[in-house]
Formats: sequence, structure tokens, C-alpha cells
Amino acid sequence: MSINEIGTAAGKIWKFLDKNGASSLTKLVAETGIAKNDAQRAIGWLAKEDKLTIEMKGRVETLSLK
Repeated sequence: MSINEIGTAAGKIWKFLDKNGASSLTKLVAETGIAKNDAQRAIGWLAKEDKLTIEMKGRVETLSLK
């Protein structure tokens, strides 16, 4: 996966979270169609840019936009 593809996946995830609110990785993968490994790379990209909040809700890690 290239840097451009990771950036594109990060954009899809950002748009999904903007529209739908907090989500688990499992839901993100299912709803966006992005492969799990690619989604994890994109989440890293968004986290590095300080655009995500990552919280544990029970046993589930949830992602939301800052």
C-alpha cells in the first residue's frame, strides 16, 4: 500500500467518523470496505495528525474525531 493509498483511506475514515460519530475499528472496516490492515495504517495517519480521539468503552476501543 502506498502513502497515497493510506492518505485516501484516512480520508474515507475521517468522512465516515464525521458523518456517523464514534465507531469501533470493526464497524469502520465493515462500513467503509477498507481492509483491516489498511484501516490501521490510516488510523495511525489520523492519530499522527492529532485528528482522532481513541477511547476504551468497556472492552471496545472507539475512534472519534477531535
